[in-house]
Amino acid sequence: MPHTKDDLPDALYSAAQVRALDASLIAAGTPGFELMQRAARATWRALVRQWPTASELSVLAGHGNNAGDGYLVAVLAQRAGWSVRVLAVGDPQRLQGDAASACAEAKAEKVPIERWNATTELRGIVLDALLGTGLTGEVREPYVNVIAAINACGLPVAAVDIPSGLCADTGRILGVAVRADLTVTFIGLKLGLFTGDAADVVGELVFNDLHADTQLLEAAASSALRLTSGNLPCLAPRAPASHKGKFGHVLLIGGDHGFGGAILLGAQSALRSGAGMVSVATRREHVPAALARVPEAMVLGVSSANQLMGLLQKVSVLVVGPGLGQASWGRSLLSAAANAALAQVWDADALNMLAAEQVSLPKDCVITPHPGEAARLLGMSTADVQADRPAAARALSKKYTAVVILKGAGSLIASPDGRLALCHQGHPAMATAGLGDVLAGLVGALLAQGMDAFDAACLAVWLHANAGAQQGKSGRGLAASDLIPAIRQLLEEQAPCLK
Repeated sequence: MPHTKDDLPDALYSAAQVRALDASLIAAGTPGFELMQRAARATWRALVRQWPTASELSVLAGHGNNAGDGYLVAVLAQRAGWSVRVLAVGDPQRLQGDAASACAEAKAEKVPIERWNATTELRGIVLDALLGTGLTGEVREPYVNVIAAINACGLPVAAVDIPSGLCADTGRILGVAVRADLTVTFIGLKLGLFTGDAADVVGELVFNDLHADTQLLEAAASSALRLTSGNLPCLAPRAPASHKGKFGHVLLIGGDHGFGGAILLGAQSALRSGAGMVSVATRREHVPAALARVPEAMVLGVSSANQLMGLLQKVSVLVVGPGLGQASWGRSLLSAAANAALAQVWDADALNMLAAEQVSLPKDCVITPHPGEAARLLGMSTADVQADRPAAARALSKKYTAVVILKGAGSLIASPDGRLALCHQGHPAMATAGLGDVLAGLVGALLAQGMDAFDAACLAVWLHANAGAQQGKSGRGLAASDLIPAIRQLLEEQAPCLK
């Protein structure tokens, strides 16, 4: 999995914000060429650590400061006795500023510099120094062919700052992108390194702040917070004289014919995540199975919304949507929930009916769409959502005045007050049905125990992703219910029940 080093900073920045940081460092007295040299040294050290027996380097250099970093890495490799070539894409005479100085230093060191062409053979470690964080439009020729050659070469690949072709702000592949085994990034972590398509192309991520002034970094505006075990919101410990009435009563509503398992997964998750009491409102036919699977839950078989009214007066949190369906039964239950003045989590078909404008979302809800559901809620295509996941999460939060969990690789949590958090943990084995039901139940349980919506969503997403990463080590065949005991264990490690 990518991003295996967790000594990374918490703050995530846009490309423009990192450029502003870079300019601030220069204005504070650090010359731009010195920063470029520091970046080259950081990249060189990372290369040697990653491939300690290597002795050959092919540097693919473009025309910006990214290329300047590449030329200076080539200088360091040449001085270390490696066999080195810089393969220039386009004319090196077009380089300007610090990048031109870097190229001149490479020439002074007699580093071989060749013009890249389609017949050029790549050898050794391949260093991608083609396109930097300023790229916003689709990759054009000749870079399309160069990136294709890098991806087809079968050699170890390292990227300077960001894999060429990956959008630094959104994590979208801009047509094509270098698939790196190692990415060495500088000054500030770019948001696009952690969401969308990034997991497929970044490889292992190494960060270096280039000795930037800590106060300057702390004062700079960032785009998002990267969730880690060190910055998570925590549940308060429980007093020795605690009782179930202090930790909320979660009611899960759903499980139409053919979808009974979804609501039971949510109920199990809510129960094992610490809710004081759990109730389930589902189809009468599912009551025996629910009692057998989750005997600790109170299960009500309902055929109409009227049968919910008494129960709605007794609970503190609703989780609505798992297995709900969009037929008249589900619509009536959702309508009843929408009119209840309770903290709520909406998932699955609740979101599909919300998108169809069949119901209005109450205030202060948490909604948990996957990209397809998010697209329907925003009236756009799934591809458009994935093209800019941070913007989609923020737009949903603003539109519905809700905390939004936009699921997927690099899950995002957006608050109506503008906060954005990101969780990049997880495992490909999590690509299986039912995990969203487990997440919805988990969020409900944390709300029931007194967390506010944004904090509950952040903690739930982190627990869910890390439980998936833990259980995913066994590979394919992960079942959603496998996450529940792992979530319970992680929650206790993160926020112990006793002081």
